[in-house]
Amino acid sequence: MKPAAASLTLWRGARLATLAGAGGWGLVEHGALLVDGARLAWVGAERALPAGLRAAAEHDLGGALVTPGLVDCHTHLVYDGQRAREFELRLQGASYEDIARAGGGIRATVAATRAAGDDALFAAARPRALALMSEGVTTLEIKSGYGLSLDDEARCLRVARRLGRELPLTVRTTSLAAHALPPEFDGRADDYIDAVVQWLPQWQREGLVDAVDAFCERIGFSTAQTRRVFDAARALGLPVKLHAEQLSDMGGAELAAGYRALSCDHLEHLSESGVRAMAAAGTVAVLLPGAFYFLRETKVPPVAALRAAGVPIAVASDHNPGSSPGLSLLLMLHMACTLFRLTPEEAVRGVTLHAARAIGLAGSHGTLEAGKQADFAVWDIEHPNELAYWFGRNPCRRVVRAGRQRAAPLSRPPEPVEPA
Repeated sequence: MKPAAASLTLWRGARLATLAGAGGWGLVEHGALLVDGARLAWVGAERALPAGLRAAAEHDLGGALVTPGLVDCHTHLVYDGQRAREFELRLQGASYEDIARAGGGIRATVAATRAAGDDALFAAARPRALALMSEGVTTLEIKSGYGLSLDDEARCLRVARRLGRELPLTVRTTSLAAHALPPEFDGRADDYIDAVVQWLPQWQREGLVDAVDAFCERIGFSTAQTRRVFDAARALGLPVKLHAEQLSDMGGAELAAGYRALSCDHLEHLSESGVRAMAAAGTVAVLLPGAFYFLRETKVPPVAALRAAGVPIAVASDHNPGSSPGLSLLLMLHMACTLFRLTPEEAVRGVTLHAARAIGLAGSHGTLEAGKQADFAVWDIEHPNELAYWFGRNPCRRVVRAGRQRAAPLSRPPEPVEPA
């Protein structure tokens, strides 16, 4: 028999939902995962394990369900303060746009974020990340957008990077400086876009930015202004994403598709031509049911048209203080099914494979396949469709990220960690 390889860990006795392939759950009964360092070296049925294999450590999962680690591909985790008063105002009849135009909304969070120190921003963002992680999330995208100045946007991006260094979590950072107009640029939106275009190269040189986003909307920025931001991103070799067609049809999705955007997000008012453009570009549609629910919207994204056109559909939390203050990606799964009529399989693919694609990580994350990062979650459920069925319950038993076990969810006492 071969000697045990010091880097190999075997996880056996699992029911695997690999999500590999173009469709289906990719279920493997009596499955096993062989982890080599931070990567999956082998995935399949236990009976097909390589002959003579000896791993340095083995874990028997007792028939538990295993899925890829979840990916939250749209969050705004780094900010200070909260906007509960605005929630109250909306319940009294004020619209999201009314509040924004009166100086509330994003600007209120910008003021609080600018006033907070870096450590305070980190201390506020860390428990938000941990809450998502407790439900099996192993990868997050974090956008800036609450600094709206050269230095404050950079601070927010640095805090996001710090979360990825200090937590067992993969973090992708996105510059969303084109989120709103800061007060010092009142009435000078084009001048502010000039500034953003000048700031981007510095953030890239500092290694702070993985992608560039913008809010293309009546209360945000025009398609012409968005195009200027995207041109600057393309010149730097940075991929783009877009907050598109949330409150109106601005033609943002077609614009973004012209830049082969990684994703277009929200999409309640997406047109047929926008669907076609996204399909041709391979752009992911990121649905954000939390914001739809919280803002009490009534126009549903055109899921049937996206499905028919073959546009990949992702689902994300959109955690932010103004329109989606939730911290449960599992709840978003449920909402995507109940509010947007996704199937459970579509929803689960939407927080694994397609979410990874939306942040440029489909080659390394999102499925259980040899060669990919060893990120997986172990669940106290029998079938992956239950991830979309239950709400108000966290069935996550344990998480492995980059081949190493994380602590159990914060909502229950930690299980003993076996030596790796």
